[in-house]
Amino acid sequence: MAQEMSLGLIEELMDRAWPAPDREDTSGWVMRAAGGVTQRANSVWPREQADDHESAVRAATQWYRSRRLPLIFQIVDDERSTGLNAVLDAQRFTRQSETLIMVRPGGELSGIRHGHPAAGVEISDEPSEEWLRLWWSVDGRGGDAELVIARSILSSCPSLYALVRDDDGAPAAVGRLALVEGRGGIYCMATTAKHRRRGYGRQVLDALFTAGSRRGVSEFWLLVMASNTGAQALYGGAGFAEHGRYLYRQARPQRALSGC
Repeated sequence: MAQEMSLGLIEELMDRAWPAPDREDTSGWVMRAAGGVTQRANSVWPREQADDHESAVRAATQWYRSRRLPLIFQIVDDERSTGLNAVLDAQRFTRQSETLIMVRPGGELSGIRHGHPAAGVEISDEPSEEWLRLWWSVDGRGGDAELVIARSILSSCPSLYALVRDDDGAPAAVGRLALVEGRGGIYCMATTAKHRRRGYGRQVLDALFTAGSRRGVSEFWLLVMASNTGAQALYGGAGFAEHGRYLYRQARPQRALSGC
């Protein structure tokens, strides 16, 4: 079994698995922007504690203002975030999208349910147009222009893409396995509304486990909304366990001083 991943390491893996096209590392904080496509790619990653959090927040505000984007922080819930959270609390930053970080070891893949034909899932090194359209129809925010940006984010990290079809050949569910330093991150798990609760998501998950293990993946991680108990049950049944949490903290819009 691989050595347990620390939250710091998982943050590094998360950043590399979902890389923003516009980024700048300033005094231990990583500014990330992608035209507003996904919170993850348009948020500050406070990789290290700042010497002066208030000054660092002001600098981050200017960086995002120059790109006409709101200031958002992605903050892991542990003691490293205490000082920054105090400053953000004082400035009335919102708390949004609490997310669980879940991890499972690689190895024998004992969680796979062999009764489901994961071998029938289509695996590719690039997202097909069908794959992209299904994922975007479930999780996307925006139109074709935003999808182009999202595709560039996906393609910036070596990954495997899984797609399963229904009995009529229509795409039913998709998923992505980001490959980073011998570990695999499960992303973009999406099932169309009419295909839910029929085992397609589990087929995709099993197929990604198998394909990743054949590529030498030693450990898997994934991110799931704290409110999505159904997905958590799926992942728990596949051997994942909660390893930590993070949330997004966003600056409140500033009210104009006059009506002009």
